[in-house]
Amino acid sequence: MSRTEMTTRTPVQKAALAVAAVFALVGIAGFIPGLTTNYDTMTFAGHESQAMLLGVFAVSILHNLVHLAFGVAGFLMARTVNGAYWYLVGGGAVYLLLWLYGLVIDHDSSANFVPLNNADNWLHLLLGVGMIGLGLALRRSPRRH
Repeated sequence: MSRTEMTTRTPVQKAALAVAAVFALVGIAGFIPGLTTNYDTMTFAGHESQAMLLGVFAVSILHNLVHLAFGVAGFLMARTVNGAYWYLVGGGAVYLLLWLYGLVIDHDSSANFVPLNNADNWLHLLLGVGMIGLGLALRRSPRRH
C-alpha cells in the first residue's frame, strides 16, 4: 500500500472529521468570554447557569466538556470507515435521545443538569437527523481519488 492510499479518507471519514471539528470548536467556544454571554454566571452543571453560547445556547462547564469529548471521540473514530460510520449514526442517535430528553424535562428542574434550553433542543434534533443522514448516505459511497 502506498503512502497516498494510506492517507486517503473516504467521504464518511471526512464527514466524521468535519463533525468532530465542529464539536471541538463549540466546546472551546463555550469557554471564551464574548462568544459566551453571561460568562461569569457559568456553573459546572445544572440549569442555574445563565451562560449562553452566542447568546442563544445554554452552556455550562460540563456541557462544554461534553462537546470537547464528543469532538475528540470523533477524531479517534474517524480513523476507520466503520468507526466514522458509527460515530455519525450512533452519535446522531444519542443526539435524538438528548432532543427527546430536552422536550420532556422541566428546564427549571434539577433534571436539567446539562443545561438545555429550547434552542439546544431543536439544534439536537437537527444534529441527530443530520449525523444519521450523513452516516447512512456516505457509508457505501465510493472512495474518490
